[in-house]
Amino acid sequence: MKSRVVPLSPAPQPSPVDYEAFFEALEVPAALCTPSDFGLLAGNAAFDALCGGRLPRGLSLLTVFEGLPDEAPEEGAAVEVEVALGGAAPTRGVRLSLSRRNGVVALLGRPVERGFTERSARREEELLELSRRMVGVTSEEMLEAAVAHGVKALFPGAHFCVRVCDARTLELSSLYAEGRLREGARDELVLKRSALLRMGVSPAALPEGRVRLVEDAVPPLFLGTHSALCAPLVASGQLFGALTVEYPEGLAADLVGDRRLLKQLANQVAVAVRNVKLIDELTFVRKYLEELLEHANALIVVLDRERRVGVFNKAFRELTGMSREDVLGQDALEKLPGGERARVGRAIGLAMEGHAVGHIETRVLGPEGREVRISLAVSAVRNPLGVVEGVICIGQDLTALRQLEQRIIQAEKLASLGQLAASVVHEINNPMTAVATYAEVLLQQARARPDGGGADAEKLERIREAGERILRFTRDLVSYARPAQDRMERVDLHQVLDMAVGFCDHVVARAGVHLVREYGALPPLQAVRGHLAQVFVNLVTNACHACGPGGHVWLCTRREGADAVVEVRDSGSGIDPRHLHRIFEPFFTTKPQGKGTGLGLAIVHSIVEAHGGAISVASTPGEGTTFTLRLPLRE
Repeated sequence: MKSRVVPLSPAPQPSPVDYEAFFEALEVPAALCTPSDFGLLAGNAAFDALCGGRLPRGLSLLTVFEGLPDEAPEEGAAVEVEVALGGAAPTRGVRLSLSRRNGVVALLGRPVERGFTERSARREEELLELSRRMVGVTSEEMLEAAVAHGVKALFPGAHFCVRVCDARTLELSSLYAEGRLREGARDELVLKRSALLRMGVSPAALPEGRVRLVEDAVPPLFLGTHSALCAPLVASGQLFGALTVEYPEGLAADLVGDRRLLKQLANQVAVAVRNVKLIDELTFVRKYLEELLEHANALIVVLDRERRVGVFNKAFRELTGMSREDVLGQDALEKLPGGERARVGRAIGLAMEGHAVGHIETRVLGPEGREVRISLAVSAVRNPLGVVEGVICIGQDLTALRQLEQRIIQAEKLASLGQLAASVVHEINNPMTAVATYAEVLLQQARARPDGGGADAEKLERIREAGERILRFTRDLVSYARPAQDRMERVDLHQVLDMAVGFCDHVVARAGVHLVREYGALPPLQAVRGHLAQVFVNLVTNACHACGPGGHVWLCTRREGADAVVEVRDSGSGIDPRHLHRIFEPFFTTKPQGKGTGLGLAIVHSIVEAHGGAISVASTPGEGTTFTLRLPLRE
C-alpha cells in the first residue's frame, strides 16, 4: 500500500496581543524590568496586587523589594531570592525568580511561608540588639566580643572572621575567627573590587601590597566550607577591614538573603570600628598633650571660667612645693600672696573677656614660705566656636635671671675696680711704704733707748702694723684685679707645697699648730710656680688662723685619674653652713673687723680656675674645714 504524504500548513505565530493576554492571564505575579537598575517595564495584574497597587513604569524595583541583589543575573542565567515587601520592618515575604533573556529581566514572584517573615523579623531584632551593644563599645576587644555575639545569632552554625586594620596603612590590628583557618589566611586581605567601588573606595587610594582585589568570588578562609560571603568594613570612605561568613559542609545557606544581611551588619561594624579608632586617637592625643604639659620645662597652669585650677604641672609643683591635691579645683588667686591677687586677677579677667594680656610679673610662695618671682604669659583658651572656656598661664622662674643680673652688676663693679686698682696702688703704695719704713726705723731707735721706747714704741708699733696692713691690702687688690701673666712650666707640686710652708713658718709658729704632710706619688704638672705658691700660702695661713694652739693642719696629695688632688685640712672651728656658698666671693670674710681683706680665697679661686682646675670646700662647725683642689696633669 502506497503511503501518501500530506504537507502540513505553517503553524500560526502568536501576536504581541496574544503574549500580552497570556501575561495578564497569569495568576503568578510577573514583571519585566531593565537589568541595569531593575526599572519596571511591565507588570501583570497579579504583580500589581502583590505590590498593593499599580506601580509607575520606570520605577526601580530596588525601592519596592528589600533584598534584591545589586546586580541582575548574567545573560541566560536565573536566580531565586527572598525579599521583603513593605519597608524596614518587613510585612510580607516574597520569593522572586529572576531570569535574563535578550537584555530583559523577567520576575516571577510568589509569597513564602510564615517562617520567612518570622525569621526576617528575628534577624532585624538581632541587628537592632547588636546596634545597641556597639553603642557603648570603646575598644577593639569589646567590639570583637559584640560582633561575635551578633554573628552567631544571625548566622547560626557558620564560620566567621572579623579583621580590623589601620585605615591609613591597612596593617592588621586585630583578628577574631571562629573556625579552622586555612594556611596563610591571616596574612592577606582579599576583597572583591566591585564591592569596594560600590562602597565609594577607590582601589588606587589603598596602600600598595596591603589588599589583593579579585573580580570574582573571594576565596574561602576556612577549611571545610562550601560557600563564602565577604563584606568590606567601610565608613566615611575609609577601609577598616573585612567581615567574612562561610558555611561548613552540610549547612544550607540562603546566599542572597545572607549577603544582604551581611552588608547591613558590615555597615554597622564599620561605623563602630571607626568610632573605636577615633576614641583611641583622641585618647592618645589627650595623654600626649597631658604629658607635654606635665613635663614641659616651663611653669604651666590652666584655669576654667571660675578660675579653678585644671592643670598644675610638675615644674609649678616643684617651684611652689604644693601637690596636685592642694591646688586642683581650687581658686588660683587664693594660692598667691595677698598683695598680688588683685593685679593677677585683673589680667585673668581680661583674658577671660578675650583681650590680649601678654606677660605679667608676680610672686608665688615657695617652700618654707619663700617668695619667688615669676613671669606669666596669660592667654585665653577657646573652644571650636571661639568661645573662651578658660585661661592658660605659661611662666618662667625669674630667680636665676635676677641672680644673673646681680652677678653682671657685680662683674661691672669688679671691672671698674680693676681699672682703679693700678692708680690706687700707685697713690697709696709709695707713701705707705715710706710710712712703714720710717716707722720701723723710729721703732728700732726707740727700743734702743734705756727705757725701751715707752709709750712711743707702742705707738710706732701700731703705725708700722697699720702701714703693713694697708700695703698687704694693695698687693692683694692688684693680684685679684690684674694677676701677672707668667708662663707655665713643669713643676713638682710637692716642692711648691714645701716652698709655701716655708713662707708660712712664722704664721705656723705664732699659731702653735702642728703641720702634717701626707704626700702621694705625683708626676710633674704644668703650672705657674709663683701662683700655685700663693694659693697654698693663703690656704695654710687661713688654716692656722682657724686653729687654736695645739691644733693640726694636714697637707695631703694623691692622684685620681688625670687629676692631682691636694687637700688642706685643719682641726679648727669650721665655717658656718650659711657662709659656705659665699667664701669665694670678693671682699667677703668671716674674720673680725680689720683682720682680713676678703680677697684671699677669691684670689685662690681665680688662680685655680686659670690652671683649668677646681676647688671645693667642706666644713663641719667645731670639727674643721677641708679645701680640696683638683689640678689637671695634662701636658
